[in-house]
Parts: sequence; C-alpha cells; structure tokens
Amino acid sequence: MGAGAKHRMVFVDRLLATLVHLRHGVTHDVLACWFGVDRSTVTRAIGEVRPLLAERGCTISPDVRLRTLAEVVDHLGQAGKTGIIDGTEIRVRRPAVGQKDRDRFISGKNKQNAVKAMVFTDGDGRLLFCSPTKPGSCADITHARELGLVKLLVEGPAVEILADAGYQGLGAQTGGRVVTPPHRKFKKNAPDWYEEMHERQRKAHSSRRIRVEHGIAHLKNWRALARHLGRREHMDDTVQAIAGLLSQQQTADRILAWQT
Repeated sequence: MGAGAKHRMVFVDRLLATLVHLRHGVTHDVLACWFGVDRSTVTRAIGEVRPLLAERGCTISPDVRLRTLAEVVDHLGQAGKTGIIDGTEIRVRRPAVGQKDRDRFISGKNKQNAVKAMVFTDGDGRLLFCSPTKPGSCADITHARELGLVKLLVEGPAVEILADAGYQGLGAQTGGRVVTPPHRKFKKNAPDWYEEMHERQRKAHSSRRIRVEHGIAHLKNWRALARHLGRREHMDDTVQAIAGLLSQQQTADRILAWQT
C-alpha cells in the first residue's frame, strides 16, 4: 500500500471538475459542493489534472499531436501550409506591493496587469501551438525571438508565416518567411495611387491573417483565459491545457464534417 492521502474523487470526476473550472470559471468551493468533497480535494485534483492536459499538446489528427514550436514548423513544412502568429494578453491579478519586478506585468497596450502568450494557427485557423506566457510588458517580437522562432525558420523548412505589424523586423531576420503588413513609404502627402495600393495590400494581408484572431477568440471563450484569477505560476499550464482541448474539439468537428 502506498503512503499519502487517498483521493475521494475518481479520475473521471477529477477530470470533469478541472474542465468545468477551466471552461466556466467555477470556484473550487462550488465544485466541492457539487461533488460532495472538501475544497482542498478539488484544489488537489485540479492541480494534478491541469498539467496532464497541458502535456498533451495540440491535436492535428487522432494520431498526431504538436507539443513544441519546432514540431509546428516541421508540420507546416511537410504539409506545405501557411502559419499565422499573433500575441494575446490575459488579464491577471496585480502583483503584491513590494514584489520584485511588479511593473513588468503592466501592458503598454491595454494599461492593465496581464500576461502574454503567442498563438500559432494554420491558414484555416486551427490551433497548432500556444506558447508559455510572458509578463504583459514583453513586446510580441521579443517574445517570438525568445521562443526561438527566428532560428527555427532560418534552419528549418521553407514555410510562410503571417503576422501583424508587431512582428515587423522578423521578415528580414528570416529571409522573408515572416510576412507582415506593408510599410508606408510616404508619411505625409502620399499620392492617391499609393494610398489606394497600400490600402489594397493591407486589406489582402489582413483577410489572410484574420483566422488567428478567430482562434484567439475561441480561446477567450474559456473563462480561465478571459481573466485569470488564479496564481500566475499556473498560467502556462492553463493556457496550454485549454489550447490542447480546443484543438481536439476542432479536429473532431472536422472529422465529423468529412463523414457527413
């Protein structure tokens, strides 16, 4: 017999409690009432199941899962598909007074305490990867560089990656593999023909890149990512667990559509 306290919740109940908590933001106290257990039992169950979900990666087909950024780039290269990246911010609790680097979590964009993740989808908007989080003050392009995206694109297969203006500069570093919106050559008094051409190119790029926004919107439908009220050290597991669950649902929907 092993030492330690025994679970009063079977694994299916622990999994269900974790999913309800992530999807609807139900508190541990309420879940404890539902399952007829102590609050600490629910907290321990979620703490054990959430990392297991995060380790599964994003499901591309029933037998293929992507767990790292390198696997995503290889998958896109082998499939000959276009990838799309974008950063998303998740509001978090303000760090306590006196905590080191407290201001790092203040987002320059939204002026709120947040963490940032990089979302990677294919051209159809299917989730392929959701990165570990960084404090909200980290720029999108810095986050991509720290994840090693530049090296993977330079040394890996030839793939096209669409990105917004926050990633301008990666195109030159990757030999044009990261495609961002066109630069404006005229800041003032631009000719009419140039304004028309620039607007047409910008809209064409935006219409291709919009699929990643749809993927982010689906992620934010999960209450745990609409605003994270838990501990920030659990944020990475939460983001990656939800991304994996959502990608599995997307794959199931596609299989069902093919069958019908």
